[in-house]
Amino acid sequence: MEENKFEFVQFDEESSEHIAAPVYSYWKSVWRTFFKNKLAIAMLVVAIFVIIFSLIYPRFSGYDIAAREHVMDFSRRYISPNAEFWFGTDNIGDSLFDAVWAAAGSSLEIALIVTAINLTVGIIIGALWGYSKKFDVIMLEIYNIVANVPFILILMVLSYIIGQGRWQFIFAMTCTGWMGIAYFMRTQVMIIRDREYNLASRCLGTSTMTMIVKNILPFLISVIVTLVSRDVPGNIGYEVFMSYLELGLDVNTPSLGRLISSYQAFMNVYPYLFWIPVAVLATVTISLYLVGQFLADASDPKTHM
Repeated sequence: MEENKFEFVQFDEESSEHIAAPVYSYWKSVWRTFFKNKLAIAMLVVAIFVIIFSLIYPRFSGYDIAAREHVMDFSRRYISPNAEFWFGTDNIGDSLFDAVWAAAGSSLEIALIVTAINLTVGIIIGALWGYSKKFDVIMLEIYNIVANVPFILILMVLSYIIGQGRWQFIFAMTCTGWMGIAYFMRTQVMIIRDREYNLASRCLGTSTMTMIVKNILPFLISVIVTLVSRDVPGNIGYEVFMSYLELGLDVNTPSLGRLISSYQAFMNVYPYLFWIPVAVLATVTISLYLVGQFLADASDPKTHM
């Protein structure tokens, strides 16, 4: 008897609709694309080290900018970088290594807080601004007034009015800092707002917030990451510039800008006092910017093909 090589199987309607395609995970694809780039990995390692070290080390170093004038040790003045003092010492005998990382930690902390506030407010206002035509009319008038005044001028005026201090400076940075982000988000939302699937969803009675949160913002992840990569180094730059002018932060708050300003006089005689803080500042801003740019590129679904 010939062997039966075929057998009947039960019809399964659900299986017949299944498409034999690999499961796609957006964030797995993002990280897979990101970690393919060796330069991105190197910059990520540098950025993580700088962030962790600058935020944690000052808590154990005992560096106190308020007390430094009262504990001067002139026997340790102007010691060049060596095995004991990695960055050398300054004009009153303080370790430049401790001073630089305390200043970097303060600058980075302020930049992260300012970026978080500006992005949160800017994304929310920008999404509503781009979706609602009535809100668009009001916000455009406000934006046209504020945008015609340079941000740095607004920052300087607010710093004079509200005084110096960490939280005063953060308020000055966030008072109008979110508006540029909101306007950029408005443009991006308007591009996506009138696509066919959004029009169909609106006809079905989908609420405005649901449309924004589920139909629009997920398509702007790479744009948001780009904003983060631009704003964190940018806010560090604003803080350094204002501290260099001795505005914004008070004298008891360590800052890379104030450090660079105070050591500028020693540039020719003891150049390490000036160039080491500048090098640390460049390392912080460049590594954060490049990591953000690589992550923004990896967040674009077009790179996942």
